[in-house]
Amino acid sequence: MRPEWLDAPLAEPSEKHRQEALNRQGQLTKPPGSLGVLEKIAVDFAGWQNKMMPELESLKVVVFAGDHGVVESGVSAFPQSVTVEMVKNFSRGGAAITVLAKHLEALFEVVDVGTANDPGPLPGVVSSRVGAGTADMSKGAAMDEKQLYAALEAGRQAAIRGNEEGVQLLVGGEMGIGNTTAAAAVGSVLTGLSPALMAGPGTGLDSTGVANKALIIQKAIDENSPDAKDPLSVLRKVGGFELAALSGFYITSAQLGIPILVDGFITTSAALAAVKLRPELADWMLFAHLSEEPGHSALLAAIGGQALVDLEMRLGEGSGAAVAVPLLKMACSLHSEMATFAQAGVSQG
Repeated sequence: MRPEWLDAPLAEPSEKHRQEALNRQGQLTKPPGSLGVLEKIAVDFAGWQNKMMPELESLKVVVFAGDHGVVESGVSAFPQSVTVEMVKNFSRGGAAITVLAKHLEALFEVVDVGTANDPGPLPGVVSSRVGAGTADMSKGAAMDEKQLYAALEAGRQAAIRGNEEGVQLLVGGEMGIGNTTAAAAVGSVLTGLSPALMAGPGTGLDSTGVANKALIIQKAIDENSPDAKDPLSVLRKVGGFELAALSGFYITSAQLGIPILVDGFITTSAALAAVKLRPELADWMLFAHLSEEPGHSALLAAIGGQALVDLEMRLGEGSGAAVAVPLLKMACSLHSEMATFAQAGVSQG
């Protein structure tokens, strides 16, 4: 049975505080609109935080990890064993995202939603295992309904933990060998674009490997017939445990009134599924960067999102989002700390 919490109302950004922030932007010592997207970010945060002078001092990065049975079909340049090895690397602080999270002084945790091998108890790793990886979606559904709802719940609980810790921003990351294949399958169904346009190199496939990946995705879609009008069906049939967890994480974040910074291709596919479920969710999202994965721009367009930076990144883990966080902090600081024309005694145009 579909969890009732999926349909609970989202928080509503304060239009009153957005307007106050817009008015303040017009009084700051700069030509109107001259700070571009940074101005919009500050206004968005004002609405999310219900105050004219927003701040961004606390955030949390949550990386969801899970394995994919479709790896058996040769869709990745790396072996599946890398997933659990990377979970251990996260725990030790040796991964790109852990370095970035430490630099940002962000809270950090990994949620094991279903790696093929159970890493056992590890510092900073929450065990919310749904299974030992998904089934091979090219031969049948990636997961059953019970697993889907459990993965969504794992994401929900991660957002609740962040809320209890008082964070002002949540960032979702992912780790799972084969998950660009699942993300491309979800994206292909939800956008209506062919797998050939959505599939990319992932961990480093050559052109032959990418072509095979597209064929496998098409085979999975043909085998499972996911309904584009039913995002939960799409996640269950051709998605992954970490993708479903991310979708639950995003929905719950907005229900709790916490804005979301979406990372790259994989997390955006989960975000698109979540937005298809709850269209108003898009009002709580920022999009960090434009991934080198070729399907990412189409996913962003489907949501109506704008990437903040383009650094030719495609690592995942939440790394692109972490790199974009300083922009958000600067946007809030500029808005709240700049002088107005009246305060500075500067003539206004």
